[in-house]
Amino acid sequence: MRSVKSHLYIPLLITAVFFAIAFTPVSVLGCRTRGLLALGISLSSGLAGIGTGVIGLKKRVHSEADATWWMVSAAILAIPVIGLIILA
Repeated sequence: MRSVKSHLYIPLLITAVFFAIAFTPVSVLGCRTRGLLALGISLSSGLAGIGTGVIGLKKRVHSEADATWWMVSAAILAIPVIGLIILA
């Protein structure tokens, strides 16, 4: 259960927060605030995705069992970066 929580739920929560901010009306947060929040979440998600991808590749080279969880987590963390590129 720990692997599912840390490798699926937390990255999915970050992705959900990004899309919640991105689809919030401008009248609620303002255009600049909404854009800066989305940019910050996307940037931190991208950096975390690169980090988890590197860890996953190292674990795959050493044939460790949890390498797949790390790669799935990296793929989920890439979603806000792709979303920011598409929405921008």
